[in-house]
Amino acid sequence: MSVLQFANGKKSTALSSSVAGIVVRLALLSAIDAFAVWFLLNLIGDEVYFLATGVAIIVIFVNVVILRHDAYPIRWMLIGLVLMALFAIYPIIFTIYVAFTNFGDGHLLSREVAIQQIEKEKYLPEGGQAYTWTAFRAEDGSFALWLQGEDAAGLLARIGEGITAVTPGEAGIGELDADGIPVSIEGYERLNRLTVVRYINDLGEISFGAGDAVVRVRSMDEAAELKPLYQYDPERDIMVNQETGVEYSAVDGTFTAPNGDELRPGFQAAVGLTNFRRFFVSPALRGPLVQIVLWNFAFAFLSVFLTFAMGLAIAIIYNDPNFPGRKIIQSFLLIPYTIPSLITILIWRGMLNPDVGIINKTIEALIGTSPAWFTNPWWAKAGVLLVNLWLGYPYFMLICSGALQAIPQDIYQAAEVDGANAWQRFRKITLPLLLVAVGPLLVASFTFNFNNFNIIFLFIQGGPPIAGAATRAGHTDILISYVYNLAFAGGRGADYGLASAITIIIFLIVAAITLFQFRYTQMWEEVGENV
Repeated sequence: MSVLQFANGKKSTALSSSVAGIVVRLALLSAIDAFAVWFLLNLIGDEVYFLATGVAIIVIFVNVVILRHDAYPIRWMLIGLVLMALFAIYPIIFTIYVAFTNFGDGHLLSREVAIQQIEKEKYLPEGGQAYTWTAFRAEDGSFALWLQGEDAAGLLARIGEGITAVTPGEAGIGELDADGIPVSIEGYERLNRLTVVRYINDLGEISFGAGDAVVRVRSMDEAAELKPLYQYDPERDIMVNQETGVEYSAVDGTFTAPNGDELRPGFQAAVGLTNFRRFFVSPALRGPLVQIVLWNFAFAFLSVFLTFAMGLAIAIIYNDPNFPGRKIIQSFLLIPYTIPSLITILIWRGMLNPDVGIINKTIEALIGTSPAWFTNPWWAKAGVLLVNLWLGYPYFMLICSGALQAIPQDIYQAAEVDGANAWQRFRKITLPLLLVAVGPLLVASFTFNFNNFNIIFLFIQGGPPIAGAATRAGHTDILISYVYNLAFAGGRGADYGLASAITIIIFLIVAAITLFQFRYTQMWEEVGENV
């Protein structure tokens, strides 16, 4: 075989491989796009426009990466980037969006759906007729009503047809029973009262009759000539009460009358900085929020201080290599660090139980009384700090043990020659050099404890409750647990807008702490270089 033939064979193989790769790529992209179009149509049909927009942007990005040759390196990261966009970036953007809306209990629907729900409410106008009714059901699932009222012996009402008075033998009407109800209607099966219960919700949604003569089922015993109570005027953007003439204007997602009466449900609407303003100035929130914010900072600071102090103390005590049984004791002291915090918190909750807890029983046997860990605000806070101390000291014990080993011993020897006592050596040498290594970890631990939801929720659920608080708030709640109560613990999403706004504020606080950490860490490094 000549060199030319070999080269042509290589080119042909490479070309066929390239064509096969393109075909596979286009087939895969077509499948992705087909699924994306189906998914987007479902999202738009459910009026989830925000998520639909995010999915559309991601699909466009995927198409660009797969189709463009110069985007080849990104293809290897495509799945990771898509997952990051869906589960990290999108929730952040959506949270920011929700913070500027009234999204929450009573405002979960779109404007169009809310108007449709309000217009479904009916009323019995003056002079309207009420009837007792008997339901008949056809094989195709359609219904008919036999109506009996004071002025009519019997009326037949069907969907889309007029309500007419009929006699036995007409329109397929069978003989009447002792109550004046047809035994049968041609094409329909008479439903007994027990069977009607299965279809009562469906019957309540149906308008029987046609035009202005419409009858709707109000209850198991009554059907009436009902009319829509509210009618929407799109030109003026108001809802009008047909019975009283009162007009309801849309205010922050709620149709509101001049006297303050509101129609439910409301709808999602942009409210600007209202949620942030409520956080800072609302009288209903100001009381518990001040306590929660102050306790949040105190909890984070005291947790770091106590765990660091205890971890450092243990590390110094067992830093002496001649201490008997040092390694065994240190191994036992690390046990809290090896057990999942979820289990540890629940165990501590049981041990501090006021009725059967071993710690409370022991204290009560010694002094005749025991702390009210779950009912007294101060003891509750002490209990949270105690459990967090148990969870956190092994970490700082490990960190401090390693940092102490790195401090040169000749510095201590020189200090002893200069006459420094143990406290002076610790304050002037050990602590400054130790902070060079563990200082950034202290600030990181503060940031973690600032949002330490698990200890608050699992141990005491933020309790005991703050008396007189307009919202669900407790004495041991921190901002993140308070946000959880607002967003999830109050039913169908109590107040997502306010919860999202508080989440953004928490993020800004944590970001400020992190920036402070970076700057303060650089300062510590400069101090360490000058030692």
